[in-house]
Amino acid sequence: MFREELAALFHRDLKKVSLQIKAFKKGVQLCDEAQLWATVPGVTNSAGNLVLHLEGNLREYVGRQLGGITYVRDRPLEFSSRSTPAEELLQRMEGVTEMVPAVIKSLELAQLAATFPENVLGAAMSTQYFLIHLHGHLNYHLGQIDYLRRILSKGRAL
Repeated sequence: MFREELAALFHRDLKKVSLQIKAFKKGVQLCDEAQLWATVPGVTNSAGNLVLHLEGNLREYVGRQLGGITYVRDRPLEFSSRSTPAEELLQRMEGVTEMVPAVIKSLELAQLAATFPENVLGAAMSTQYFLIHLHGHLNYHLGQIDYLRRILSKGRAL
């Protein structure tokens, strides 16, 4: 039951990331696509960079390490790229939105209880614990993306 519920939460919240990207696309009249790569004083990362970071994070830790899906992460590029079109970001997030829940649902209970393959946070933890952490990480950055979009679009909600 845990696997199905967590998979559903990831699916729901990854769909929200896609809605944010769509709000930046030209023609939606909330923002301009160029604002995907804009920041404001006191904000280091653009919404586009946060989307790339979420993709890299989930493809690495869920897709590659838990699902055995080939992936080579370039974390510095997640924060330095400034030109990925919104449509490509959407396609990439759609792939992540399909992959993450599928991998989580496929995990055996023993895998969830086992120590996560990499010591990411400085201490050993169960895979279940780390997946909960990853969901929190997703929502932390989703909130940042939403607030940055609202600031750039003069406060318009979706």
